[in-house]
Amino acid sequence: MALKSATATVSEAVIKQLVRYLSGNPEENLPKLIKLGEAIATEKQHKVYVRNWARMFADSNNNWRKYAIRLLTETSPKVREKLAVNFLINAGIKCPQRLRESGERYGIHVPWAILIDPTGRCNLRCKGCWAGDYDRSLDMDFATLDRVITEAENLGIRFFVVSGGEPLVRMQDLIKLAQKHDQSVFHVFTNGTLITKDAAKRFADLGNITFAISIEGFEEATDQRRGPGVFKRVMAAMDNLREAGVVFGFSATYTRLNTEEVGSDEFINLMIDKGCSLGWLFTYVPVGGGADLDYMATPEQRAYMCRKVREWRATKPILVADFWNDGEAVGGCIAGGRCYFHINSAGEVEPCAFIHYANVNIKNCSLVDALKSPLFLAYQKHQPFNSNMLRPCPLIDNPEILEKMVSESGAHPTQNNKLSAAEMCRPLWPYAEAWGKVADSIWAKDHAVSQTAGSDA
Repeated sequence: MALKSATATVSEAVIKQLVRYLSGNPEENLPKLIKLGEAIATEKQHKVYVRNWARMFADSNNNWRKYAIRLLTETSPKVREKLAVNFLINAGIKCPQRLRESGERYGIHVPWAILIDPTGRCNLRCKGCWAGDYDRSLDMDFATLDRVITEAENLGIRFFVVSGGEPLVRMQDLIKLAQKHDQSVFHVFTNGTLITKDAAKRFADLGNITFAISIEGFEEATDQRRGPGVFKRVMAAMDNLREAGVVFGFSATYTRLNTEEVGSDEFINLMIDKGCSLGWLFTYVPVGGGADLDYMATPEQRAYMCRKVREWRATKPILVADFWNDGEAVGGCIAGGRCYFHINSAGEVEPCAFIHYANVNIKNCSLVDALKSPLFLAYQKHQPFNSNMLRPCPLIDNPEILEKMVSESGAHPTQNNKLSAAEMCRPLWPYAEAWGKVADSIWAKDHAVSQTAGSDA
């Protein structure tokens, strides 16, 4: 135990020293140190990643090299060092072995991350909010939040995503959690309206909180969905975080009304200029308040966004992830405890933020028992839900499978409207069929190109 502790301490000290070295002259020092990374990595896949990074960072024009330099120069020293240790070591290099050991000990699959809602309360009322049909008056008590995070850390989990409601309604409790669990990373999805200059400075002092700020495109589109004046408040929040040196990004839901705007180079360039290091893209899913199938992006719009994200990854110094179109990168659906799961503010343990069914409540069971949920086991039994990884989701892409899993597991609805799985899933069959045709065409073309490239090599 003493040896392991000493090793961990040395690793943290080394990482901090490397970060300081890099920050001094990132253009020259980054390529040098990346070459040493393979010796540090213990997982085979991590070594592959490092070799790929070495090739990219050797090119001064590479967008990922520019991205790394942005992170090193635009964040505060405390944030740089804290995230380097917590993300790269605690949630990265050391994480796989810890998760495997816990899984073997308890006979469960331990995911990499947990999404948890400290509150259902929110200061906005956005059209089509995925959480809009929960009980919006509920807070999860601090003791339960603390217990869940502690149990998760004991299993090896070091990455916690926080949503709501508006999580910063509970700002003081979030700060207390981040202070107490300072070897983990907290990634907060927020509408940004409560991030003042003083709040941003406090987050910078902590170092282990990052943010994804919701936005719907430019001013008209954002204010239309989120309320008058919200866009300007989001811009101010981004300025406050950038000035304080906190890592943050944007979160955008693309719908039938705004896909081309969110998918424009003008929008992504604005996000980069404002200081965003990352971006989350979510296609609108008709769950929650005011669910509307006609608000969903069309299959053609979803394909458009797929193309744009691939283009941005090859050219832009920002990390953008599409929660649905990136299924191939993560082997399909990541929910149901495979890579993550969701605990809402009532304590209901759900497979995903968009799948509002549960068997257990975390207030009445341990985290280990929650991970044995019949619905989670059904998820893991059926994953991946489609051989085409552009069709990963059991709700909008393969709704017949979600209906089957909910029925077999005896899960109950967690929304106030108590929609059954059949009522939720069957209206989505036409969309799933239409997207399936488009996705299968893209998938076939992509893999025909891959096979050709492989044979040429």
